[in-house]
Amino acid sequence: MIQEAVQLAPALIAWLDLFGIAVFAASGALAAAQRGQTLVTFSFFALITGVGGGTVRDLLIGAPVFWVQDWRFAATCLVTAALVWVTPKSFWNARALDWFDAIGIAIYAVFGAWKSLTLGVPLLPAMMMGVITACVGGIIRDVLAGEPSILLKPEIYVTAAALASGLFVLLLWFGLPVLPAASLSALAGFALRAMAIWKGWAIPAYRG
Repeated sequence: MIQEAVQLAPALIAWLDLFGIAVFAASGALAAAQRGQTLVTFSFFALITGVGGGTVRDLLIGAPVFWVQDWRFAATCLVTAALVWVTPKSFWNARALDWFDAIGIAIYAVFGAWKSLTLGVPLLPAMMMGVITACVGGIIRDVLAGEPSILLKPEIYVTAAALASGLFVLLLWFGLPVLPAASLSALAGFALRAMAIWKGWAIPAYRG
């Protein structure tokens, strides 16, 4: 039943992939902007952040790597990097990178789970593929920028991706149509990450 539902998903969800790519690419370019880097670095950070998670997902599920097959994804990353490059630094809020990330993980967690389900991946691994899709690009970006990985911080990040991805799979399992399930799940993931940014919510750390 779930397999039939995801195969009938509206084309709009696939177009959200491009939007998610652009948002993540912007966060990568902003990381380069914060360090006063060159346009080449902007472009590299935008590309690796935009496609990193989806690349790992596709390799794990045995699918053709999406951005190698469709030029639009790499082009979106490069155009986004150029737009950030020509935008004055004063235009960006100090936490713009965090907010772009919040939007990106919400959309990409859902999209990653959806794509995995369309290729016949079982429910739990599909949910995990959503988390990988949403988080790996940002992790790579932080490592390249010399920042501590988000995995080593208690703030809510991966948990928000897991909420969006897991809720999407659960709602499909209960029979909700794909588009409403995707919308509700992405909103839930974004809301959790937004509250973490706004209120400083974090997961309790191990105290030994």
